Amino acid sequence: MSRFKLMTPAHLLLFFAFVMSLTFAVWQVLLNNFSIDLANFTGREIGILQSIREIPGFLAFTAIYLLLFVREQTFAFFFLALMCFGIAITGWFPTAMGLYCTTLVMSIGFHYFETVNQSLTLQWIDKENTPQFMGKALAYKSAASLIAFALVWLVMDYFTMSYNFAYISFGVFGLVAVLLMWLACPRFEQAHVQEKKLILRRRYWLYYALTFFSGARRQIFIVFAGFMMVEKFGYSVGQISLLFMINYLFNMLCAPAIGRWIAKVGEKHTLTIEYAGLIIIFSSYALVENATWAAVLYVADHLFFALAIAIKTYFQKIADPKDMASTAGVSFTINHIAAVVIPVILGLLWLYSSALVFFIGAGFALCSLLLSRLIPDTPEPGYEVRWPIQRAHVEDAK
Repeated sequence: MSRFKLMTPAHLLLFFAFVMSLTFAVWQVLLNNFSIDLANFTGREIGILQSIREIPGFLAFTAIYLLLFVREQTFAFFFLALMCFGIAITGWFPTAMGLYCTTLVMSIGFHYFETVNQSLTLQWIDKENTPQFMGKALAYKSAASLIAFALVWLVMDYFTMSYNFAYISFGVFGLVAVLLMWLACPRFEQAHVQEKKLILRRRYWLYYALTFFSGARRQIFIVFAGFMMVEKFGYSVGQISLLFMINYLFNMLCAPAIGRWIAKVGEKHTLTIEYAGLIIIFSSYALVENATWAAVLYVADHLFFALAIAIKTYFQKIADPKDMASTAGVSFTINHIAAVVIPVILGLLWLYSSALVFFIGAGFALCSLLLSRLIPDTPEPGYEVRWPIQRAHVEDAK
């Protein structure tokens, strides 16, 4: 156990990143095929399921009240374990209602864990090093996901294992890893006592707006781009796993460099490039008829996720350090306002026109592009938005 005394908060955050991604990747890569093959899902059911999955994200603001009774570090361990448990039991319930229920359990763990994990990252890592660290964490996530996709590809295509076996194996592995780390890891103190109440500040409005449209954009990729690959182009579990492997291989190789690049060029330019690219990608999704070109778009779409680090580093630069935990919960709720509604509405629209769904996604990206141009070149408290009348005193915005 002595070697764990040398562990730093950064090491624990990287452990969290690896285990969360390894287990969640299995749930994600199997979902579309599992739901279509065993639960007979159409666009309507997948939309309902994804909306259910996002409800805990919408309620993430309640995490701040739980922190009245439990430390953030313990909170993270518990809900990461709950996510792994939800994944482990998924294969036992191959019906629409069963999948809705297991997804809800998994999602409660995932979203509450991610809320406090974001807060701890912004507290434990210095501002100067945050973009680089987040790039490194994304590389760890990508490596974990790559391992998961490779193993799923092997056990499903070459050993013809069942969905249930895959879900149980990875879910139990995650539970054991979390338990062992919880027993061995020291307690890390936080530099600033966090506010234990909900906080909405006027001067954070641009961060809230970017977060809202980021949630809307994410649904187009997670729900409908992946569903299109299976429903429209007939990709198998093995092919989807290979496609995900390509995605995460690119992220693993590129994410650290992207983190350094964000630190160099700034959040405004980073997000401008991301959203301009997404307008092109979503419009192309609507028109693509070739399975290979669809796969190219899917990989490019996923690569742009790494650039979203810039939203978090922008907030870290403008925020009061005591606001990190509270605002992490609020931002997850804002991010999931669209996420709860969009899958159901667009899932119904999908039955009539899948192309229109992606054109709406391009509209979301356009809104984000316009907002990103309001970020100052050097954001800081009191100068959160780039226009002349905004250089107000921080006190006026509270």
